Amino acid sequence: MITANDLKVKGIKAIEQDIKENDEAIISFRGIPQYIVLDFKKYDRLMALELDEVYLETMQEIKKGNSKTIATDEELREHLEGL
Repeated sequence: MITANDLKVKGIKAIEQDIKENDEAIISFRGIPQYIVLDFKKYDRLMALELDEVYLETMQEIKKGNSKTIATDEELREHLEGL
């Protein structure tokens, strides 16, 4: 874990070292964890997993019949107004 003061003093070097050791860097402020820094490849994988999860949930809702087909611009406008 990197303190806000360590980050101020050491900068990106503190983040790089923590990521090498832990695959992520946690930055704390006044002893409370506030932020997580990931390398971009790990972040990208996490975002892909999140999208996969949303897709699967959506497909389950469609199978349950909890969906609506919108065929015209007018139907789309009405739907959006109702949100």
